[in-house]
Amino acid sequence: MKIIQTLKNIWKIEELRNRLLTTLGFVAVYRFCSFVVLPGIDTSTLTALHGQTREGIMSLLDMFSGGAFSNASIVALGIMPYISASIVMQLLGMAVPFFQKLQREGESGRTKMNQYTRYLTFAILLFQGPAYLANLSAQMGYAGAALPPGFWFKISSVFILAAGSMFTLWIGERITDKGIGNGVSMIILIGIIARLPQALTQEFVSRYSTTAAGGLVMLLAELLLLLAVTIFAILLVQGTRKVPVQYAKRVVGNKQYGGARQYIPLKVNAAGVMPIIFAQAIMFIPLAFVGYSNTVSASGFGKALTDMNGPWYNIVFALLIIAFTYFYTAITINPTQMAEEMKRNNGFIPGIKPGKRTAEYIDAIMSKITLPGSIFLAFISIMPVFAKMFGINTSFAQFFGGTSLLIIVGVILDFLQQIESHLLMRHYDGLLKSGRIKGRTGSIAAY
Repeated sequence: MKIIQTLKNIWKIEELRNRLLTTLGFVAVYRFCSFVVLPGIDTSTLTALHGQTREGIMSLLDMFSGGAFSNASIVALGIMPYISASIVMQLLGMAVPFFQKLQREGESGRTKMNQYTRYLTFAILLFQGPAYLANLSAQMGYAGAALPPGFWFKISSVFILAAGSMFTLWIGERITDKGIGNGVSMIILIGIIARLPQALTQEFVSRYSTTAAGGLVMLLAELLLLLAVTIFAILLVQGTRKVPVQYAKRVVGNKQYGGARQYIPLKVNAAGVMPIIFAQAIMFIPLAFVGYSNTVSASGFGKALTDMNGPWYNIVFALLIIAFTYFYTAITINPTQMAEEMKRNNGFIPGIKPGKRTAEYIDAIMSKITLPGSIFLAFISIMPVFAKMFGINTSFAQFFGGTSLLIIVGVILDFLQQIESHLLMRHYDGLLKSGRIKGRTGSIAAY
């Protein structure tokens, strides 16, 4: 069988074998840390915290941390503070001249940007640490317990949480350098997949124990639907519109340069999962107000926006995703810069005048392909709600769409693409019989 031969070829390549084993080793260390509880915390008092993380924003945080959030682990804050800092630095790089200059300085500029991102990550952790402890104290109170008293416990726990998050970031960087794939993306992927067996088991038990006929048939239908949505997400991640670029011939001495035709792959979903993240951040604002204001919770529209399974919440959520898709695509893809670089390299789009007309042409194409891409992205993001409507439990429904499914698809495609590159470089067959695997390289940040 081809799959067995492919696995043998992977094992034959020493560098690839070592990278895969290194990745597995670091992943195992991270998963072990996710079960190491903060000193002084009684695990039997975390029942309310487990219940709080079943739905809403807490369920997303717990999913991305692989259950470390609900376990009150030393890595409970996970990699998300670094992701938040990275997003802020991306936005600063588009709006602030100082950071724009750093981005143009090549490797030295990227090194400084990474350093500033780490500083910002640590600052965010110093705020999120006490907030996590305050929420943990409130949830433990429902079980009749409390955090250990004393100022030293709070200070030491905040620094342990910060150190755990920075250690997680270090593991991600080591995976990037010594392993396979982007380490930060891999950490998030492992956190999401870690909850899949439990969610699938719960769904199987609920279908198997149901008194209605056809329980297991419904489970099979759910798995087929999950497969269909996954294929749809793969097409969304890989979808491109190729723009032909012709390079003019140049003669230097006795040698001729240029004259070849290439293609610019413009992605249908150039924004990746960022619009969903931005939209979720906006939609959590009403939830925060309801927690502190009875007035907002009493109003009809305000209450509707706090119902994550309701129609108004999901309509507004989908519209925000479409709007943020256009916004993020506009600030990450610069048609004017693409046209200028094309002109400097003696390239042009056949039938289009170089310069301003080329930029307008690329911008028009991006506008046309971004609309269906944003609609498909919005559809995938609200798929978990439809899954719940059909009786699928909340934990399993999260894998039917949203940020989790897109991250799983994107990271696995990148992972397989790197493995395939190692195989082809050693003159082995690729992972597919025809064609090559396309990842997200060149689209947005790896996560």
